[in-house]
Amino acid sequence: MGAWGIDVSVQFPLLPTLDADERYAVIYADPPWDYKGQLQHAGPGSGDSGGAVRHYETVKLQDLMDLDVPSISANDSLLFMWATSPHLDQAIDLGKAWGFSWATVAFVWDKQRVNPGFYTMSQCELCLVFKRGRIPTPRGARNVRQLVSEARAEHSRKPVEVRRRIEQMFPRQRKIELFARDADVHGWDTWGADIPHPQTERTFWQEQREAANT
Repeated sequence: MGAWGIDVSVQFPLLPTLDADERYAVIYADPPWDYKGQLQHAGPGSGDSGGAVRHYETVKLQDLMDLDVPSISANDSLLFMWATSPHLDQAIDLGKAWGFSWATVAFVWDKQRVNPGFYTMSQCELCLVFKRGRIPTPRGARNVRQLVSEARAEHSRKPVEVRRRIEQMFPRQRKIELFARDADVHGWDTWGADIPHPQTERTFWQEQREAANT
């Protein structure tokens, strides 16, 4: 059941239709992982701090897997994917479902503040990297650091510094950001539920909300 009382499978905006030579060598994704409605808590008496479900629609793993990401991926391409710690196994499964093989951890984001956890206090988030074919060439910087220490901003928004470092590593490749929040990112194509449809200037979630109210 959706947040507005409609029981439907997720229908995303269409991914770009591309010829083989137009496909992306760098794909950067921040999937809206499904927490099954679980909220985050900041400690006794503090109430909840929102959690993903308070800020955006989350998506089940199978719906994410059904996205035809292979159709926009170059034969030699990389997938940079954000994964929260409880979803690491799902992230690896998703990368494989999209036609990539697991490579390593590309970036570790130190958020400079902690959240409670069941085992240790949570402070970092990982950006994984997967490979399809070979690493794209030509390559740029080969000395990019893995650790990014930057204070957390609004819920789930990732540091711009990570995207900048990817650009340093692969300055000449075609790039797309999936599940993007910002439509106008220099040097990148963007796709996501919050990006206006080119034909209608309406977002996907706006259409879902309107459908729920009819």
